[in-house]
Amino acid sequence: MSRALISRGPMPGATPVPDVDMSTRLGPLELPSPVMTASGCAAAGRELDQFFDVSSIGAVVTKTIMLQARSGRATPRMAETPSGMLNSIGLQGPGIDAFLEKDLSWLDQRGARAIVSIAGDTVEDFGKIAAKLRTSRAVTALEVNISCPNVADRGQVFACRSSSAAEVISAVRRHSDPRLPIFAKLSPDVTDIVEIADSVVRAGATGVTVMNTTLGMVIDTDTMRPKLAGVTGGLSGPAIRPMAVRTVWQIRQAFPDLPIIGVGGIRSGRDALEFVLAGANAVQAGTVIFHDPSAPVRIQEELQRALGERGFRSLADAVSYAHRPADPEPEVDDELDFISE
Repeated sequence: MSRALISRGPMPGATPVPDVDMSTRLGPLELPSPVMTASGCAAAGRELDQFFDVSSIGAVVTKTIMLQARSGRATPRMAETPSGMLNSIGLQGPGIDAFLEKDLSWLDQRGARAIVSIAGDTVEDFGKIAAKLRTSRAVTALEVNISCPNVADRGQVFACRSSSAAEVISAVRRHSDPRLPIFAKLSPDVTDIVEIADSVVRAGATGVTVMNTTLGMVIDTDTMRPKLAGVTGGLSGPAIRPMAVRTVWQIRQAFPDLPIIGVGGIRSGRDALEFVLAGANAVQAGTVIFHDPSAPVRIQEELQRALGERGFRSLADAVSYAHRPADPEPEVDDELDFISE
């Protein structure tokens, strides 16, 4: 099917989209729309471009790239769950050099804003990848995936300790262009996500992306064995949305001005609005893309409609709105006036 057929605009008689300023600011980064793809769900956007113009959304967040090519984990690597899915892909990818030559150059040619997701086995790996991306004009921002095991620390996940999370962000910041926005993608599998957010901000992060998948497991009751070859996997989809909204809310309460990107189970504009009201300046659509490849542009329009229907003239006016004190109840005079006949 051609893009012209899919992106032909509203049908005759459709309600016009309200005039709402959808631009958003994430520190020094200004985007025309708050809607992005989520890392890992759309590769580098090439496959999605047959369904809609990838330059028409806020940004394409690439699949996480590592220093060297990686084949990923053994199969099976995905399993459906109630209201979601588990994945145990293992950060499969071509490595940073091939990514720069093929994927990043393609995004640049398409005019898409590219937020590059990076990961490493060691702190040094993160720094080396950041250095390779430093001179590329095609990089809009970095999203640092710290939800991966630290080989140098017995496989402990970087994001689960404030000290190791800060080490990674500090290394990325040192090796990056000082003007480049850096977002730390945080894991919900921690005792205090606000503490982790504080550590990465102090280390030089521009903002945070919350949240990454949460660890889960499925056992096949016929084989009586784990469904995933890697045993556990990351749970995504609508099942985790309440957790994700909670993490956005908590971090916004602690950091009133911190740029926050919300992600986790967003399927519609109403879902996206929930994140915005909780404090997200931007949102990412992920798992929904697997069954609706045009979801990012649909969610973008639905969010604009939802904002307009609620009287907002701009996205910025709605960010953190749920944190505002509720309007006081009108005072009621307890004295009754009696009218004599």
